[in-house]
Amino acid sequence: MSLRSDAQTIISASIRAVQPDAAVRRALQGREFPGQVVLAAVGKAAWQMAKAAQDCLGDRIGAGVVVTKYGHVPAPIPGITCYEAGHPVPDENSFRGAQAVLDLIGRLTAEDTVIFLLSGGGSALFEKPLIPGEELQDITSQLLASGADIVEINTIRKRLSAVKGGRFAQMCAPARVFAIVLSDILGDPLDMIASGPACADRSTCEQALAIAEKYGLRLSGEARALLAQETPKTLDNVETRITGSVRELCAAAASAARALGYEPVLLTDQLCCQAREAGAFLASVARTHHGQGRKLAFLAGGETVVKLTGAGKGGRNQELALSAAGGIDGLDGVLVFSLGSDGTDGPTDAAGGMVDGRTAALLRDRGLSIRQVLEDNDAYHALERADGLIFTGPTGTNVNDVSVLLIDQ
Repeated sequence: MSLRSDAQTIISASIRAVQPDAAVRRALQGREFPGQVVLAAVGKAAWQMAKAAQDCLGDRIGAGVVVTKYGHVPAPIPGITCYEAGHPVPDENSFRGAQAVLDLIGRLTAEDTVIFLLSGGGSALFEKPLIPGEELQDITSQLLASGADIVEINTIRKRLSAVKGGRFAQMCAPARVFAIVLSDILGDPLDMIASGPACADRSTCEQALAIAEKYGLRLSGEARALLAQETPKTLDNVETRITGSVRELCAAAASAARALGYEPVLLTDQLCCQAREAGAFLASVARTHHGQGRKLAFLAGGETVVKLTGAGKGGRNQELALSAAGGIDGLDGVLVFSLGSDGTDGPTDAAGGMVDGRTAALLRDRGLSIRQVLEDNDAYHALERADGLIFTGPTGTNVNDVSVLLIDQ
């Protein structure tokens, strides 16, 4: 139980350390905005970022709109209208929320400013499709099931949307856009975070068409034609501050582990592979270092992917943890956990998963095969039966995932 207690301590400390409030206040402190000021906040951390901005600027904000995920609005914000919408697949509320933002910026002049607070998840939450909404939802689902990474997914999304790939900033003109961006993509590529609504797009039509071919996407003629239309390559009305990253999340986890007596080892903050492969790798690290009589914490930050082969319930962090469970089977003093910093892992209410050397045996006793569960993509229900789900609720931030292997043996 001490390992699980240590894991919970590391989780709590890590999430606290990457809250966006202070970063938003720093970006706004002392700035003067001439003319009218409106606020648009989009993404999983939108409410938290908007609340920090409102606390900082108060009545200086003339009006505002928040568009975030279901369950991510804990309370009203005075003067700001909040929408909750679909993620990871956009829904009608995504479209309504985006239209509310566009209504907000419709009559601005060159003297006015749009404070744009952007965080991960915005690709689904903030959407005005250029094709029928049902087709956009289908294409999004195809991409999510294919094993495509987030850069590939967003390269396609940009070209099917009226607000992505720099087009939102174009619609704000002649007003100025001051963007504060919370990064949830490895390497912080500004044009890919939430599909870059206020950033000139560096991806190309050729890349988009190649991705569609690579994953065999089913596209209408209208959608395929949009992939061949280029996105804005220059913008002259945007100033951006980027804050938060998986590096900060890993550093916070390492600091918390060190305070508990572990020797932290950062394996990578650029993890990008299939979730079950990452879990197997962490298990192999555990087998190498187990039994040395030291307290070790191996950390990996980033974002894995899941290729759907079944119709079960789960998320990438739950798959990673369950995959690791098979590799650490029978090892005492070993635990692996993996979670999304936003508090939600895939289309579930769990933030991730936690397993130890007893998890595999516990599942066998319940008649469950880890291999079959992974083939069914049903990690949620398996971990639920093994007391291996991590619940944090919406955290107010979103800076990728962190996976940690703890060894105390």
